[in-house]
Amino acid sequence: MTDPITLALTGVLPAGVIVGALLAYPLGRLLLRSYHRSVLRSMAAYGSGAGAAKPIAEVRAHRPAAALPIVDAAPATGAGILGEASWRAAAVYALAGAAFAVVMTAGWLVATRDESMPATKLLLLFWTYLWPAVLTVNLVAGLRRHHRMTIGIYVAVFAALVAVALARNPQMAWYELPLYWLMTNGPPSLLLGAFLTRRIRAVGPMVLAFMVIAVTGSQVPATLASRDEGVLRAIVDVGSAAGLGGNGIFWGMMLAGLLAFALIGWLLLKWLGYRYQRKRLSDQILTIDALWLLFGVVHSIGLVFEGWAWIFTGFAAFIAFVATRSAGFAVLRALPSREPRRLLLLRVFALGPRSERLFDLLQKHWLRVGDIMMIAGPDLATTTIEPHEFLEFIGGQLSRRFVKDGSDLARRVSGMDTGKDPDLRYRVNEFFCHADTWQMTMRELAARGNAVLMDLRSFSAGNQGCLFELGELLSSVDLRRVVFVIDSTTDRRFLEAALGTLWAGVAPQSPNRQNADPAARVFDFSGKAEEPALRALLATLSA
Repeated sequence: MTDPITLALTGVLPAGVIVGALLAYPLGRLLLRSYHRSVLRSMAAYGSGAGAAKPIAEVRAHRPAAALPIVDAAPATGAGILGEASWRAAAVYALAGAAFAVVMTAGWLVATRDESMPATKLLLLFWTYLWPAVLTVNLVAGLRRHHRMTIGIYVAVFAALVAVALARNPQMAWYELPLYWLMTNGPPSLLLGAFLTRRIRAVGPMVLAFMVIAVTGSQVPATLASRDEGVLRAIVDVGSAAGLGGNGIFWGMMLAGLLAFALIGWLLLKWLGYRYQRKRLSDQILTIDALWLLFGVVHSIGLVFEGWAWIFTGFAAFIAFVATRSAGFAVLRALPSREPRRLLLLRVFALGPRSERLFDLLQKHWLRVGDIMMIAGPDLATTTIEPHEFLEFIGGQLSRRFVKDGSDLARRVSGMDTGKDPDLRYRVNEFFCHADTWQMTMRELAARGNAVLMDLRSFSAGNQGCLFELGELLSSVDLRRVVFVIDSTTDRRFLEAALGTLWAGVAPQSPNRQNADPAARVFDFSGKAEEPALRALLATLSA
């Protein structure tokens, strides 16, 4: 008869992961949609009135304008220091992944007591367990073409190892090793493929962890009771005294386990939020740790048939991963580094997925060299949400995130997070603003950025907020530190007229009036493939 613990670990645990994931995805999307609506309502509301909106100059596309040259941003190739920093981090994660794979391979060898393990089979096991490193490297560095290259290299090495194994074992069917790989890595890869998409990645790992803990916990009382007939009789007696039948007692045990473990899950999320606020982890570390822990658990389930204690193999491998990663980033931290750069990101809020793709690129690369400042908007509200912000929203405290007046803004600006996280990434300093506080916030942030990127794709006469931002940039920010992104959806004629009108009103003390050769630098995406264009934009910002 199968031991109840083994049965739970090989049946209840996988079922908990699957059911928890099926429930977590719609729950995560629902919570993000609710968060998005709450942010929109608060943005439309007013604060104290201390930051009343400044009137925006009227612009007509046919109005004569003072000359302000509009020039193409200097062409550049590669990704400069931004790409270098990301690939160094990716190398650390790859090394940590190798440590994970070594521990898992050693655990498999000891658990199965296979003393006649040929080198090819050993390498195949190691390479199979190394697969999460490919997903991690693609999360941390590179563009889509690099991602395809990384996957291609991994598959090519795996195919070569399979070919060698088949040559040495003619009796083996060609599909056995690929099938083993699919059974080992397929389920967690599909699961994470859903939760690591851009739309849900910000909160996906947290919601998934909570739901898996809660759903798995619902099975714990019945599993424990099945091991001890005395405990089971006591539960039946209590349930019968409460007027419950057999079904009622069964569902009561499930509900009790669900509530108890849901509480544990909530406390875990609060602890993670606390660690995030104290800079003990970053949002990327949280996502990547969830990835490796899930793979560790799934990889260990097959070993449980050799003894239930082997479930801890995945946790041991995860600890090896974390220790190696920490050591790797400690080495990188000791290397000479450049002064951090601060980027102010401005954009047309109606860009939707295009805004998300650009921000995803900046998050991946720029945060390795400096922080990003931005005003929260509906386009990125669910993409930039941080762990503690999500927990505050769940707790009904989202209003605390919004700038209320000038003194509140000064406090928030002075408290901006400019230090490195444990993985050497900087953070996004996002400012949530009411209708009467966003202009003074933008003005304050513009004075503090080393570089400014203003995404004007889809810009037209209807984007009045962008007109104010353009005027502030011309008046107070050296245009040599500003790059405007445009494409075929930008109303170029209106943009030129707006720049001309606003330039005519710029005061003599503006740094751009002091510049002998002022010009607005634009980076034009029109007619360019997105990947090369984004890569060139990275190089331009890096320069």
